[in-house]
Amino acid sequence: MSVKVERSGRRSIQVEVEVPGTPEEVWLAIASGPGISSWFAPTEFEERDGKPVAMTVNLGPGMESRSVVTAWDAPRTFVSEGDGWFPGAPPVATEWSVEARAGGVCVVRVVQSLFASTDDWDDQLIGTESGIPGAFRILRIYLTHFRGQRSAFMQCMAPVAGTPADAWATLTAALGFSGMGAGQGWVAPAGVPALIGVVEHVNQTPPGALLRLDQPGPGTAALFTMDLGESAMAVFSFYLYGDQAAETVARATPLWQAWIQQRFPMPAELSKSE
Repeated sequence: MSVKVERSGRRSIQVEVEVPGTPEEVWLAIASGPGISSWFAPTEFEERDGKPVAMTVNLGPGMESRSVVTAWDAPRTFVSEGDGWFPGAPPVATEWSVEARAGGVCVVRVVQSLFASTDDWDDQLIGTESGIPGAFRILRIYLTHFRGQRSAFMQCMAPVAGTPADAWATLTAALGFSGMGAGQGWVAPAGVPALIGVVEHVNQTPPGALLRLDQPGPGTAALFTMDLGESAMAVFSFYLYGDQAAETVARATPLWQAWIQQRFPMPAELSKSE
């Protein structure tokens, strides 16, 4: 992974993925609120005179990201620009594009860039570069199996003592997932809320897995851990599809929250720090 540096001071990273669908179908998945919500995070576009002027992505409690749409050329490309990641950081521009290829597929390309005279913010660009491929895997599953369907999002998180690797071992043991590999069918053991599907991808570093679901409903589940420094966070992100998706999420959310609270109680060191 590397940051491209230009004489103008522009610093950027680029990530792309090949997905099935026409340019119009793929455009709806990457350039509309319902589309982006179906594979990334709950998103809303603001419009003026029928044209998008801003977008807000909800990345979690207290983590909303708003950006202004600075260019729009459907169904080919759009650009948004938002504040930097931290106070004093330069604004970040993100360009999304769709390029048709032979065989009924398209290439989705994202370029994220900023202008800076130093490499102080390169780690943030590299972090985006390493994180986007995981989201693109969900996008590919959505466009392959659930294209155009309604979606509903459910996310549960729990702090876990130890490193991300420790948290992943604890999580996979609780789910009966230890040792599973891509292509294998999987049924969660007794005591775990309904979770049945096929393993699409397993990542070693950082640890995580992607499942295509039959239960609790048709969809995708991303399981992973995040480094919090003194501890780690186990994260369950569910993207469910179809006319019953919202109803299924409403029914499944309290079941998963109760299971997580029981199985992953707050680590003692975190309780003392609050």
